[in-house]
Amino acid sequence: MNTVSSWIRRSDGPYECTEAFFRGTAYSPHRHDTYTFAVTTYGVQTFNYRGELRHSTPGKVVVLHPDELHDGQAGTDEGFGYRSVCVAPSDVQDALGGQPLPFIKTGISKSVELADIVNTLLADIDQDERADALSQLGSVLSQISGEPLPKKSMDTYAVQRAKAFIDDRILTGFNLTELEREVNQDRWKLSRDFRALLGTSPYRYLTMRRLDLARHLLLEGGSIADVAHACAFSDQSHFNRHFKKSYGLSPRRWLVSMSRR
Repeated sequence: MNTVSSWIRRSDGPYECTEAFFRGTAYSPHRHDTYTFAVTTYGVQTFNYRGELRHSTPGKVVVLHPDELHDGQAGTDEGFGYRSVCVAPSDVQDALGGQPLPFIKTGISKSVELADIVNTLLADIDQDERADALSQLGSVLSQISGEPLPKKSMDTYAVQRAKAFIDDRILTGFNLTELEREVNQDRWKLSRDFRALLGTSPYRYLTMRRLDLARHLLLEGGSIADVAHACAFSDQSHFNRHFKKSYGLSPRRWLVSMSRR
């Protein structure tokens, strides 16, 4: 019987790449604002997604759409392993040329082509190879989803301006009136287009960028309280709540997981 304990290995780079093995419960319900593509490498990877319990086995690809609630656990006593890469919706958007993000309803794909692309993104590749893989990724996702949507009603320029505005205000924040004025777009249409094109809301996007910075500071040795303050969360409790909601682990447990290499 396999007695290996759960572990996570994470690598930094253009994309967040993770290799992991879990027994029992891996993650409590949470959301990302990125696409997560996870190739199951061992056992049965089980997760709740859009009201159903899903099961992925070796070779299949788990495709988690931005901002969709999900959890994770082992489907058998043997545990499960996976390799995953997180890709920003804006990078998929660049490949799609303005179309809304493809959505894989079941959260699992048997596509060998998709698995090959994910494994390529997980490898140590140069910028040109990465751009080519992303181009293929957008095309394959659209084919798998089977629901290409027209872009004519989407104001992609306003969304890109809004994204740049938020990126410049990660620590200072903003309000919707300021965002509306900056991009000269009605806040409701802007919010709809932002979600359709980037997979999440403007405020959620801001929170996730703060959490990206927080994880970096935690790995550099910052205390949880200091990092919460540095990343503009109102207090440590507020930070903990958002962290667990986004990653399924508390900051402290996440740090412990990162140390198991």
